[in-house]
Amino acid sequence: MSTTSAIMRIIRTYQYLPEADRGAAIALGNFDGVHRGHQTVIGEMMAVAKSLNVSSAAMTFDPHPRRFFQPDAPLFEMTPGSAKSRHIASQGTDIHYAMPFNTDFSSLEANSFIENVLVDGLGARHIIAGYDFVFGKGRKGDVDLLEQGGAKHGFGVTVVPAVEDEDGTAFSSTIIRKHIQEGRPREAATLLGRAWEIGGEVMTGDQRGRQIGFPTANVDPGGYVMPALGVYAVWVGVTDGPVTVWHKAVVNVGRRPTFDGEGITVETHLFDFDDDLYGKILRIAFVEFIRPEMKFDGFEAIKAQIATDCVTAREILDAAAPDDITTPKQIAEAGNKR
Repeated sequence: MSTTSAIMRIIRTYQYLPEADRGAAIALGNFDGVHRGHQTVIGEMMAVAKSLNVSSAAMTFDPHPRRFFQPDAPLFEMTPGSAKSRHIASQGTDIHYAMPFNTDFSSLEANSFIENVLVDGLGARHIIAGYDFVFGKGRKGDVDLLEQGGAKHGFGVTVVPAVEDEDGTAFSSTIIRKHIQEGRPREAATLLGRAWEIGGEVMTGDQRGRQIGFPTANVDPGGYVMPALGVYAVWVGVTDGPVTVWHKAVVNVGRRPTFDGEGITVETHLFDFDDDLYGKILRIAFVEFIRPEMKFDGFEAIKAQIATDCVTAREILDAAAPDDITTPKQIAEAGNKR
């Protein structure tokens, strides 16, 4: 059985699965951010899957258990929903078990999780988890219990120790989240292994950007953690089916104090772009914080500052691009070589 596939399968149940979706090597975790530490766990799983000639899989929980138990708490996830699946797929994984974390699932005792989910449901051949992974009702299960379950039920277990960067800093979702919330996207990117993104659908706004010569796409950020309010240099990916084309842009994350705005908005201005974006899904990859949110005396002051922000953003972006960038220029050059 191949350990990689062109399209990762997303499975949202552990019950009554066909044999093709069972018997995998499975990496367990919430994997919020799918950062470099998580990638190490997934990489270990991929190696095990290859050695056993079985499918490679990652299991996460949706919604994140913290959001399930504290629904009114501030948003905190770096990679909610489909964003997490996309990053897991980028590691070459065959299957993403995105388990619905509901009342029934949260009530499973740790041993029941092992027996009902991992053994009876998924027929797991091997489990890979970080040293601090906990599971089951009351978080009473740990990697020691996983190893005992493996010995009893016949699946292998690999425990991955803490993973650190070259400076000895642990790859931690908490640390990365703090960088994002305090306006340090470069530091977040170092620990993530890529630029951090917000993704969402373009919604109808109030058209003020167009009135001052800088049309913006108002993106619904959904369940993402909010970065520090202000202006950032970003790459914006416009998705069209399986294709994402990246453009240089500037984004304002804020409350629009000049216009007494309520609630946080994410408004991005794409450079050298005039196509209709309404209804499109955008990926906004944060590169560098430019300035905090400010209140202005009127349209002319805003217009002058945005012009300055655009110049600054272009300078930053000329030297920084996501690893998977596909710009209009690169597409044209590739076409000319055919």
